[in-house]
Amino acid sequence: MKQSMGLGLVFAVALMGCTTGSGNYSSAGLAPIPGSITYNGQPRAKLTKSPAGSSFPHSFTDQWGREVEEIYIIRPDRSLLIAERHYRPIFSLDDH
Repeated sequence: MKQSMGLGLVFAVALMGCTTGSGNYSSAGLAPIPGSITYNGQPRAKLTKSPAGSSFPHSFTDQWGREVEEIYIIRPDRSLLIAERHYRPIFSLDDH
């Protein structure tokens, strides 16, 4: 009995740590780098037609010539959060 209660408690605590896409944007996100949409602060034009919680990509070349893709999420206050950043490889083994 004690073991099943302990297991249930551990499961409940683990479940509370999970988040869904329901608008929990407590993370500060990634710090902007040169080329990021939010590098000089939040954009002046608000994204009013896109729903809060939606995401979109932005690709650019950073100051060292690397190809970068960032994924932004629109917060409920219409500000942008950098949720992901990926650097594309300069050389690919598939290139001929």
